[in-house]
Amino acid sequence: MSTFSFEMYPPRSTAAALAMGKTIDQLVETGPEFISVTYGASGSTRDASLDVLRHLMSTTVAPMAHLTCIGWTYQDATAVIREFLDAGITNFLAIRGDPPEGQSEGDDFLGDLKSAGELVQLIQMVQSEREPFAQLDVPGFPGSKRIARGAKVTIGVAAFPNGHPRSRSVQQDLDTLLAKQAAGANLAITQLFFHADEYLRFVDVARAAGVTMRILPGIMPVVSPARLKRMIELIDETMPTDLLARLVTAETPERQYAVGIEHTARLGEELIAGGATGLHLYTYNQHKAVLDVLRAVGILTTNQTREHV
Repeated sequence: MSTFSFEMYPPRSTAAALAMGKTIDQLVETGPEFISVTYGASGSTRDASLDVLRHLMSTTVAPMAHLTCIGWTYQDATAVIREFLDAGITNFLAIRGDPPEGQSEGDDFLGDLKSAGELVQLIQMVQSEREPFAQLDVPGFPGSKRIARGAKVTIGVAAFPNGHPRSRSVQQDLDTLLAKQAAGANLAITQLFFHADEYLRFVDVARAAGVTMRILPGIMPVVSPARLKRMIELIDETMPTDLLARLVTAETPERQYAVGIEHTARLGEELIAGGATGLHLYTYNQHKAVLDVLRAVGILTTNQTREHV
């Protein structure tokens, strides 16, 4: 059975926080594998992200914390990681992050951690120092304990089916992903893409190169031409002209919405048919579109969700 998971970003206002609470309730009710929460550049949303993660911990769904490392010292990064671990977070998405606004790749902006792989290593190290071992009960011997390794953490990393915007080659992308895996990453989540063959081809190449960790496809229902153009600008991807043309020629917002849901549902079906073990949906902090996609794919039944007005 295919799993599903969601990504959200921390609210930027009180009104957005209230709306997000309702969205989280709707998403949690469907039983996702996890819900991830993004982390602003240089820790700009640290407190807000942690608030959302703590709220998720009060539900039945596992939270996943995004962490970026641009501009951090080892001391700062260690403190943030420990804060999240102490809050009970054991699932992370480790991302290097983008240069601060106004700076380029050639500027000295990285800080002590030069890559997502180094951030993965640091998360593993902080957790192993924080909880080096655990005492487990011995079945059949009441009161007896055995020593075992401390609790493991799940560390996801980003993958790019169509290549990282700043990568020189496909091989560089694969080498980077392999380095993240060697550092301790055990999950990859892809950047947004719009055609199933882009993901399926990437997985085949990654497996041939030695990538063994799970690779979840990241998808998003785009329900207007303006949002599609904005997303392409943000992720620096090639415009899916077929989807753009269908959205532009749709007569009404309602029809545009239907086009976006249809396109994403078909994408999800093709991904699962091609072997994807789950779907990771970027929600844009709204529940209706992603749930409509999951229903159309057949992962959700109507009884699994209950719309609240």
